[in-house]
Amino acid sequence: MDIQQLFGYLGALLIGVVLGLIGGGGSILTVPILVYLMVINPVTATAYSLFIVGVSALVGAIRNIQKGLVDFKTAIVFAIPAFIAVYATRKYLVPAIPEELFNIGTFVMTKNIAIMLFFAFIMLIASISMIRNKRNDSEEETVISYNFPLIIIEGFVVGVLTGIVGAGGGFLIIPALVLLAKLPIKKAIATSLLIIAIKSLIGFLGDVENLEIDWAFLLKFTAISVIGIFLGIYLSKFINGKNLKKGFGWFVLLMGIYIICKELTM
Repeated sequence: MDIQQLFGYLGALLIGVVLGLIGGGGSILTVPILVYLMVINPVTATAYSLFIVGVSALVGAIRNIQKGLVDFKTAIVFAIPAFIAVYATRKYLVPAIPEELFNIGTFVMTKNIAIMLFFAFIMLIASISMIRNKRNDSEEETVISYNFPLIIIEGFVVGVLTGIVGAGGGFLIIPALVLLAKLPIKKAIATSLLIIAIKSLIGFLGDVENLEIDWAFLLKFTAISVIGIFLGIYLSKFINGKNLKKGFGWFVLLMGIYIICKELTM
């Protein structure tokens, strides 16, 4: 194992630690770590990310189910359009994207570059969401009411985005659950993990037929990430999650800018 791969596996641990500490956001690091440290093709990296994110979110969701924090009806209403969209995106849309999209002079916009640039754009949006963090953290129980048309549309949009970039999309799902299903924030976070787990793992199934999966590597990387989750949960007892989330948001912002600069100057 060379030094670059070692940093890649440390990155896997970091993904889990961040998820354990702040309940989300760590998955946004998965694709850059797989692409730049483990030197994996971006299309394959987004597929692997779905599996890693799905398993990691499932671990968190099981813990939240045990605490009684998951609203199953809301999860099902949101997850059905999301997992249909993510499965269709991975099975049909991503393979249909041509290897070369267009060229400007000597610059060729390839499928891989386009995916990484789109991913960087999502990172920038996620980072702003984490930095601003003006969410209403009220824990008051309210009557849960559903805006079904908007929930279905939001689920579908999140599913397509997840399918393209391989990230969990918690920064989009949590506000949707708070605003559209009137869930208290803790229940929204807990329920979002179950939604992320379902749609990510089903989305990954769309890749199994299209890609050659290195299961030994994928399971090892995922196991390290899950260990990181438990470490993050332990550390969360001593660290202020809100301040950490804002700091992590700035880190994600810099990472997004780095990816844009790297891909456009290669």
